[in-house]
Amino acid sequence: MGFPRLWAALLRAWGRWTACPGPRVPGLPPMAANKVPPALASHQPDRKVRGGWVWEETQHPPKRIKGGEDEEAPRKLPKRKIVLLMAYSGKGYHGMQGVSAAGQVVSLKVWLIDDILDKINSHLPSNIRILGLKRVTGGFNSKNKCDARTYCYMLPTFAFAHKDRDVQDESYRLSAETLQQVNRLLACYKGTHNFHNFTSQKGPKEPSARRYILEMYCEEPFVREGLEFAVIKVKGQSFMMHQIRKMVGLVVAIVKGYAPESVLERSWGEEKVDVPKAPGLGLVLERVHFEKYNQRFGSDGLHEPLDWAQEEGKVAAFKEQHIYPTIVSTERDERSMAQWLSTLPIHNFNATARGAAGTGAKVPSSLEGSEGDGDTD
Repeated sequence: MGFPRLWAALLRAWGRWTACPGPRVPGLPPMAANKVPPALASHQPDRKVRGGWVWEETQHPPKRIKGGEDEEAPRKLPKRKIVLLMAYSGKGYHGMQGVSAAGQVVSLKVWLIDDILDKINSHLPSNIRILGLKRVTGGFNSKNKCDARTYCYMLPTFAFAHKDRDVQDESYRLSAETLQQVNRLLACYKGTHNFHNFTSQKGPKEPSARRYILEMYCEEPFVREGLEFAVIKVKGQSFMMHQIRKMVGLVVAIVKGYAPESVLERSWGEEKVDVPKAPGLGLVLERVHFEKYNQRFGSDGLHEPLDWAQEEGKVAAFKEQHIYPTIVSTERDERSMAQWLSTLPIHNFNATARGAAGTGAKVPSSLEGSEGDGDTD
C-alpha cells in the first residue's frame, strides 16, 4: 500500500462532504446544495466509478439572468492551509521514506469540515492514522520548514552481546556497564561530522555530506514476549539515506568487539571506510521539529505552535498497538537482526571499503530491508 491510499481517504472525506457546489436545489439555501435530503435525492447528479475512484458528475449551473431571482450563485468554501500529524506502520505502507512513523507531518490546503479527522480515518486502515490537525500560515511547507527530525531505532539487546556469545541468545540482558559504553559511543556522533561513509554516492569533499547531530542515546531496556529490546534515539538537522542504520551498525560492531573504537574517528575522515548497515526493521520516525516556525508564529495569537503536546497520548498508544508489536513479531519470525549480526565477521574494519569488497563478501540482499531514513535536504 502506497501514499495514494492516504490521498484517496482525503479525497473521499472532503469530496463527499465539501465538493464544489453543484446546481441549486429548489427550496434550499445556496450553501445547502451539497447536503440534499433523501426526499430530494433525485436532484443529485449521478455518481460513477472510474478506475477505482468515485466521481460525481456535476452539471453546469444555469446562466444567471441579470435582475432575475436566480442571480445569486452559491459561494465556494475557502480552503485553509493545515498540517496533519500522521502515524503508520511501515510493515505494509511504503509511501514516505519506507520506515514506520509515529509523528510524520504533512501540509496541505483543505476545506475545514466538521469531524474532519474522524471522516479521514474512516477511510484508512487501522495501521495508518491521522492523529492531529493544526492551522498554519499560508506559505507553510512541512518539508522546507523542518528544523530537525528525531528517529528511534528499536533493536533486541542481544545485538550488544560480545561476539563470543551466541548470536541470538534470548536470555541475554543488557548490563548497566554495557549500556554506559553504548551511550558513550553514541555521544561521539554529536556535533558536525562528515558522514560520507554512512551513505552511498557521497564523496568526502561534498559539503552535503556534513551533517549536524544534536543528540543520540540509548534508553533503558525493556522486555517484550520474553525478548529484551532497547530504543536508540537520534535527533539531527537532516539525515542521508541509510545514515542512521549505519551509525547504529558501527556502534554495534564496536561493542561486540569486531571493530576498534578508533574506527569512529576514521570514518569521518576522507578515507573510505567499510561501515555495516543495520537492518531497517526497527527504524521509526519519532518527531518532526519546527522550532524556528514556533518562535515566529507559535505565540502570535493567530497560530498554534507545532509541538503536538496534546497528541502525545495518541502517539504513544499507536506505537504500543501497531509499531512495537510489528517490530517484535517480525524480528521473531524473520530474525533480521540475528542474520545481520552473523555477517559482521566478514567486514574488514581495518581496510577501506574497496579492499573489503575485493574479498567477495556480500550481505544477502534479503537483509537489506527498506530504504530507512531518506535524504531530507
